[in-house]
Amino acid sequence: MSDTGERHASWLELFFDLVVVVAVAQLAHRLTHPTWVDVGLFVALYYAVWSVWTSLTLYSNVRGDRTQLRSMLFGMFGIAVMAAAAPEVANHLPGGLGERDQWFAAAYIFCRLSASRSLQQGGTVITGWPAAQLGAGIGPWLASLWIDDPFWRYALWGFGVFVDIFITVMQGRHPEHLMAEMRKQAERMRKRLAKRGRQEEFPMPAPAILHNAHLGERLGLFVIIVLGEAVMQVVIVASEDNVWDWQLGVAALAGFGLVVSLWWLTLQYGLSAVPNAPEIGLKPVLILPAHFLMTAAITAAAAGLGVVAHDAAHTMPAGVRWLLCGGLGLYFAVSAVLGIAGRASTRWIFIWGLPTVVAPVLIGLLGARLAGWGLVALLLAVALWRVLYRAPFLSRVSRVGEVSPST
Repeated sequence: MSDTGERHASWLELFFDLVVVVAVAQLAHRLTHPTWVDVGLFVALYYAVWSVWTSLTLYSNVRGDRTQLRSMLFGMFGIAVMAAAAPEVANHLPGGLGERDQWFAAAYIFCRLSASRSLQQGGTVITGWPAAQLGAGIGPWLASLWIDDPFWRYALWGFGVFVDIFITVMQGRHPEHLMAEMRKQAERMRKRLAKRGRQEEFPMPAPAILHNAHLGERLGLFVIIVLGEAVMQVVIVASEDNVWDWQLGVAALAGFGLVVSLWWLTLQYGLSAVPNAPEIGLKPVLILPAHFLMTAAITAAAAGLGVVAHDAAHTMPAGVRWLLCGGLGLYFAVSAVLGIAGRASTRWIFIWGLPTVVAPVLIGLLGARLAGWGLVALLLAVALWRVLYRAPFLSRVSRVGEVSPST
């Protein structure tokens, strides 16, 4: 269920976001010299941070003024521990163990369980994203605390991410089945309490009402955080570079243009970057996984921009090239899927949507000899092609400052 009433992020929520800024920066730094293993670990670690943030964002969305300070601060501290541990995850000691693997996993488990408990106390069920309070994928993370072999530990983390998303999407497609099961569980709990002589009232769970405007603003703010990481990567590297030449200038300008293009697409169309999607009304069970993939893609591309800024005049290693091309391609691929699901116009899908998915892949395949600055410049051209569908200088921006989640 959803509510279209007007609500904005509270000061507590904005304060909570500060720790996410640090966590995203720490995770991006893990991709400086990426391998496939690094990318896989990045996805698992990023999902852990994102899922805690999402769970507590949905909690504050549903509870509104009744949001407990304690619940938000517990989550904030837990994400801070995860951010501090992230750089040393998989940094194996002589015995074969990651130095801070268990700290990261334990903090994640604590945050998810705490957020789930806070949601359940409200007596409502978020049928659009059941993972927020069911925590189906926490089990593998918990089991990993007793696993010494690095391969199986990280495999369990990946399996936990898969289970969390898969079960959530399956249950979110049939909210009536989820509600029936939750009410059966509540009835069994009520009977057990009655057998123990406890006759206190046990409320039956009800579907939570999500406030779309507030959720859209929160999801949009997360996008701003990851775009800010891209800007920070280029600025910090440029500030440390002793030689400011024209190659660095082109790379920095193109990188900034790429960030502005992604920001403008979000401003114009909402998080899906699909025209008219806010009016169509996509469900949380679709838009939240899309948000995870799109923001992870931007974070990966941000890490790539930082590497390019460090050595813009030379060709990039294959891993860095695919961070940039794969990140941007994934962002536009998810957007295209949302466009197809939301019945965007055929003209937009085939002229703007799909070409911007294919072009970064082709650049990644054929751009092995491109200097860093040329690589970023070509990717900027791809992003600008999307922007040209309704460019600022060709049409009027009708919703300045508005961000819609398309939920």
